[in-house]
Amino acid sequence: MSLRVPDPERRLYPAPPLWRRLPTRSGSGSNLNDFMLLIPGFREWPDARRERVCAVLRELLDAHGERVVFADLNVKLNLLWISHQQGKGVALGLFESIRERVPEAVLVASQAEVLHGMQRRSRTGGVLRRLLPWQR
Repeated sequence: MSLRVPDPERRLYPAPPLWRRLPTRSGSGSNLNDFMLLIPGFREWPDARRERVCAVLRELLDAHGERVVFADLNVKLNLLWISHQQGKGVALGLFESIRERVPEAVLVASQAEVLHGMQRRSRTGGVLRRLLPWQR
């Protein structure tokens, strides 16, 4: 697994759309799961700060290398996409470890997932509140 970060010194060309580059199945044929993180203002950060965050992300993703299959950091959109092998708590564990080191990172969820989580809040023990900082 490798984190693709564009080199600012090279001339950049448009990449194929993410849906074409994104793996959907593991080598064994099982489906992969994925999630997206928004890092607000990432592209406007000073170069040194961005490089530190990229180094932290590489370190964290390498530490979870047995589960992480694909990661793409889109600087223009401030988005980090992660595809991983299925497993109970894998996405939450990855998100929590990233959030610990990059507190600005926000988990992106569809409106349906958020509404479903809010309806089940009493049974989930406030998991949604821990994931979404503005719900605290």
